[in-house]
Amino acid sequence: MSHAQGRGTTNALRLLESLGIAYATAAYDPGDEHVDAAAVARELGVPADALFKTLVARDDRGEVRVYCVPAAADLDLKKAARASRVRKVELVPLKDLQPLTGYVRGGCSPIGMKKRYPVLIDEFATVHERIHVNAGSRGLQAIIAPADLARACGAEFADIAGPRS
Repeated sequence: MSHAQGRGTTNALRLLESLGIAYATAAYDPGDEHVDAAAVARELGVPADALFKTLVARDDRGEVRVYCVPAAADLDLKKAARASRVRKVELVPLKDLQPLTGYVRGGCSPIGMKKRYPVLIDEFATVHERIHVNAGSRGLQAIIAPADLARACGAEFADIAGPRS
């Protein structure tokens, strides 16, 4: 196991450690502006389909749901709704992200949110031995086996990604 050098530990990393899940970390300078996931992948020299971004949505019943899709793709809202067995999902407004998850934009991890929400990870994750996912802080990624990520956040795999718009 590797700890985030110089960045302290995050809720996500503490949770991985408490579950005995092996991970590594990769740090980058997030700067002051929001950096999209594809740019983070480029910065870290990781294929954009091996770095997963975390998106938070609400379904037509008002329930919060979490989706992880490759940086090179977008969340397909219709596929996400179908996989979640609801009629419709919409991304939450940015202002709701921190109150719901405890994480800020660019630092949102599916692991260790304030509350346990249903999580779906795009099935493409399973073609990789290890994937990058936010470790709960801007500028910090956890490198983890997809099955371990699913175990850490109680996730399932589903076809939820669409082409990059």
